[in-house]
Amino acid sequence: MYPVCFHVYFITGLVALVTGGASGLGLGVVRKFIKEGAKVAIADLPTSKGNEIADELGKSAVFTPMNVTSSDDVNAALDTIQKKFQKLDVIVNAAGIACAHKIYNRNTDTPHTIETFENVLKVNVTGTFNVTRLSVPLMFKNTPDNDGQRGVIINTASVAAFEGQVGQAAYSASKGAIVSMTLPLARDLANIGIRVVTIAPGIFDTPLLGTLPEKVRAYLTKTVPFPNRLGDPDEFAKLAQHIVENHLLNGEVIRLDGALRMQP
Repeated sequence: MYPVCFHVYFITGLVALVTGGASGLGLGVVRKFIKEGAKVAIADLPTSKGNEIADELGKSAVFTPMNVTSSDDVNAALDTIQKKFQKLDVIVNAAGIACAHKIYNRNTDTPHTIETFENVLKVNVTGTFNVTRLSVPLMFKNTPDNDGQRGVIINTASVAAFEGQVGQAAYSASKGAIVSMTLPLARDLANIGIRVVTIAPGIFDTPLLGTLPEKVRAYLTKTVPFPNRLGDPDEFAKLAQHIVENHLLNGEVIRLDGALRMQP
């Protein structure tokens, strides 16, 4: 018999930056991480409820106003994190936007606007890349652990990256880009001990979905094989926590969707 060695890692004491942290999936991560003993910088637009949420959560949270496409905003947030928490261990890139437009609307005889397409890619893809590239130098200052790890980056894609529906060309393109970035980012950062993993969620009960009519929500729920319901942001947060704590997860895209496969 050979001795079995188990490496046990916990999220307690880590410092995380969560973009889109004032609502939806991001807020689920913020609440879960703080509950588990982490410290969190809530990054979201100045018009969000970030300040209120940070006040509610106490000293373990700080609100950092941020447009993810602005390098100045990201750097200001990183300065705040360094002053308040002295380090950065985890990034969860949950900020994103969506749109629903066919490439051509025959009723109005108009094509998909290029401005809308570019904006979705700018926020979802460039924003994710921008936060990641600027945060890595601060993570690199961390002392490596027993595995040589210095940090973890979790990006958010969508099942739309694989089965985009009608009207989702821009959104699917943006989430597909995040999926495609996962492995090269992980390879880029492997030699400095930073892991990169992407979560591709299905249909979750978020404020964005809450704006839809009840009939539409009911229909979407029926499309999820099992469990036959919408996802809860806390379930997304639990997976994010597991990714942080399981060091062998790297360069991977994980679907979290109840076996959902989107139909046209």
